[in-house]
Amino acid sequence: MNVIDWEKIKVLILDVDGTLYNQSGLRRKMLYALLKYYLVRPIQLKDLLILYFFRSEREKRAGYCSNNLEIEQYQWCAAKVNAPLERIKKVVSRWMFEFPNPYLYACRYAELYPFLQLLKAYQIKVAIYSDYRATDKLKALKVEADLVVASTDKEINCLKPEPIALFHIMKHFDVDSAACLYIGDRDELDGICADQAKIRYLNINEYNSGALYTVLANSLREHYK
Repeated sequence: MNVIDWEKIKVLILDVDGTLYNQSGLRRKMLYALLKYYLVRPIQLKDLLILYFFRSEREKRAGYCSNNLEIEQYQWCAAKVNAPLERIKKVVSRWMFEFPNPYLYACRYAELYPFLQLLKAYQIKVAIYSDYRATDKLKALKVEADLVVASTDKEINCLKPEPIALFHIMKHFDVDSAACLYIGDRDELDGICADQAKIRYLNINEYNSGALYTVLANSLREHYK
């Protein structure tokens, strides 16, 4: 990793899934829970198709922008599984936005927290940017941020790697791209998004189990000692 000029950095932008916590560990817990629940409720197995198509249809539309992404994401799924929107919303809300939350803290990258404290001490703002709404996940992870942005927000309405959200973040903090650092876990989404906004990007997967945060914390301490 090239040296970071911390004198210039005013805003750290963080992705959520796979960046703040170990996603593979959570997925194992989720798979077990899903199997346990639906094996004794075979009449509800269509819910698994709902979850599959909700995610896969979004993945197919990387970079998609619209006037109402929040509603359209459910409509894409409905077209594939022939289910009412309300059922799709209920299933997605339960399994994607509610059930995982109690397990998130156990899957967290512990190295993140001392780094966040350092950022606060040196008055570097923290922005969260996720393709999915993330407020409840952040509460579960005990992560505080100065700004939380989701692709489905009315001000954004664009999926990664479209960089609309990054421009929104820069405008909110009144900074340019040179004053930002973006950390994510997917080059094809986070990396391209950062590149299009001309923001420096780091992939957490190039380090082991959140060790990137320790590297950055040491770099920040060294700069200001």
